[in-house]
Amino acid sequence: MTRTQDSARDAMTRTVSALVLESAHRLVPREIPLPEVTDDTALLRVEACGLCGTDHEQYTGHIPAGFAFVPGHETVGVVEAIGDAASQRWDVRAGDRVAVEVFQTCRECGPCEQGDYRHCTRHGITDMYGFIPVDREPGLWGGYAEYQFLGPDAICHKVPAGLDPVLATLFNPLGAGVRWGVTLPHTRSGDIVCVLGPGIRGLCTAAAAKDAGAAFVCVTGAGAHDAARLQAARDFGADLTVDVTETDPVDALRRNVGALADIVVDVTAKAPAAFAQSLALARAGGTVVTAGTRGIPDVPGFSPDLIVYKELRILGALGVDAPAYTRALEILAAGRWPFDDLDRAVVGLAGAEALIRLMAGEEEGPRPIHGVICPWT
Repeated sequence: MTRTQDSARDAMTRTVSALVLESAHRLVPREIPLPEVTDDTALLRVEACGLCGTDHEQYTGHIPAGFAFVPGHETVGVVEAIGDAASQRWDVRAGDRVAVEVFQTCRECGPCEQGDYRHCTRHGITDMYGFIPVDREPGLWGGYAEYQFLGPDAICHKVPAGLDPVLATLFNPLGAGVRWGVTLPHTRSGDIVCVLGPGIRGLCTAAAAKDAGAAFVCVTGAGAHDAARLQAARDFGADLTVDVTETDPVDALRRNVGALADIVVDVTAKAPAAFAQSLALARAGGTVVTAGTRGIPDVPGFSPDLIVYKELRILGALGVDAPAYTRALEILAAGRWPFDDLDRAVVGLAGAEALIRLMAGEEEGPRPIHGVICPWT
């Protein structure tokens, strides 16, 4: 073990603060015992946990769990204790700062052996960090806590030296931007890329596409809520921004570049009309990546014939993979994009619920582009 026996005994007698989402709109503080670290596990001192749309959809009940859990799946922290086997597997030592992936891998099933661990038969989408019952020992399965437990099937990545932990939480949305905006659609130098949705993942997708050599990037949003975000998109590689409530994005794209998009990436959430719009924005033979969820079975304006006539390639995107996370951390460390200047709210555990309500639109006031919980604040 990389921790002294004395500190191990101390940990067994300690409890740490965490927030538990018991049901919709019921986020309550709890004291949870620190677990013992075994040869194959580790304990992370959480420095920062980023917020995404999933967090406030869990809070509001749009993503019901049916059990109580510690939320938070964009965790960055310092390894406080780690077993020898875990240390060798992750190439991580006590004292290292790491970013924790949301998915787990059994390393044995077919999908995991093929690197597609998002569909792990043991874990998959129903057993992700930040969405595991608190009653399952040791309970510290999410980032809304002072410590997070890293089980045998966790995946973590070293954070580059000098990268601030709050900024490092962008490893998750930027990793999504890399995978959704570059890797999956095979974005190449000179491509025209259109990103639907100017939230943190949309901005990250724009930056990742531009970083990969896209010649022109368009970002769309809808209404006053997105005005500041569309303005920010200009700093993250967008050559054109469009408010779709005022301007037809297809016409705007044609006016500005004389062509439709080679790649369209839809990262909107609960925007039913966006999928049909993504098909309209794609050129014949183009690629559409659908990463946002609609929340309803019907899609207004959707014409399946358009897929046939344009011979479109439609790709669904679920989560991120290790290569994309690695690339995201490299981009953050390089400082090529002004992620540190984002409109950001950073709160402690006591302020988490208010921030989540604000980002969910349940409180009046401007919503930050990037929300972060720092449990020790």
